[in-house]
Amino acid sequence: MGEFRTRFTEEFGVEHPVVQGGMQWVGRAELAAAVAEAGALGMITALTQPTPEDLAEEIARCRELTDKPFGVNITILPTIAPPPYAEYRQAIIESGVKIVETAGSNPAEQVAAFQPAGVKVLHKCTSVRHALKAQQLGVDAVSIDGFECAGHPGEDDVPGLVLIPRAADELNIPIIASGGFADARGLVAALALGADGINMGTRFMCTAESPIHDEVKKRIAAASELDTELIFRPLRNTARVASNSVSREVVSRLDDGGSFEDVRELVAGARGRQVYEQGDTELGIWSVGMVQGLINDIPTVDELVRRIVGEAGELIRGRLGNLLTPTA
Repeated sequence: MGEFRTRFTEEFGVEHPVVQGGMQWVGRAELAAAVAEAGALGMITALTQPTPEDLAEEIARCRELTDKPFGVNITILPTIAPPPYAEYRQAIIESGVKIVETAGSNPAEQVAAFQPAGVKVLHKCTSVRHALKAQQLGVDAVSIDGFECAGHPGEDDVPGLVLIPRAADELNIPIIASGGFADARGLVAALALGADGINMGTRFMCTAESPIHDEVKKRIAAASELDTELIFRPLRNTARVASNSVSREVVSRLDDGGSFEDVRELVAGARGRQVYEQGDTELGIWSVGMVQGLINDIPTVDELVRRIVGEAGELIRGRLGNLLTPTA
């Protein structure tokens, strides 16, 4: 298996330019450790843990499973009752984690807390202007999330094919391409577009070590690229989720002029969590990307990373190399 060396692998000390981004209810120790063991960058999701103390325990559990570097995702989103972000940050720093993925609002506060502690900040954003702002604030790298992604794609609707090279043109720091990546073709394309690596959420959800119910993994493997919904569009807080009876009802109520209050009970996080725990994909709202159309199996994380990196090397040396005719 060939090695890809990029600014990202060099600066973040990982073997392969592949990141498993933070996913609510999914980014637990067993997945993050499996990704780290495979030579990629795994992430524990901070807010999946109910308290900062639980997060510290989860980080310790991950350390028992791997001695390779892994990170923690901390997402700052508008919520009714904000979690104690400062205490979560403190738990991350005290646990000795050296890489954090930030997402959501302006990362100034995050950078100010993490960088003096020697923690590298990878900030996830959905637009070039936000990426430039993050660079100005001093983040170490950005993850740029195209319209195809699961979760929050922003309101600009710019797909990765345009967004990634635009970001590469403007930024000086390493860029991770996110949204729509599942295989070697995606990795090669991202590198060609000017990125330094790829971030995969949905693809890592659908692996043997992913701590969610097998029925959800089977649903992802069977689904097509058409099986997602964009909810909260009229509220300008768009989220891409699996298409099911619940998400279609949310879209319908909001399209009919409803407010958040009219869908609140449908989109409750506890219901989404039950999807992953019980395996009934109609119980609530759950995140998945259009990329599920490219996912047809449930490999181990190690098989997946080997396959992507190995096939990417073959693709560059073989198919792409063979397209070049020697010049006289």
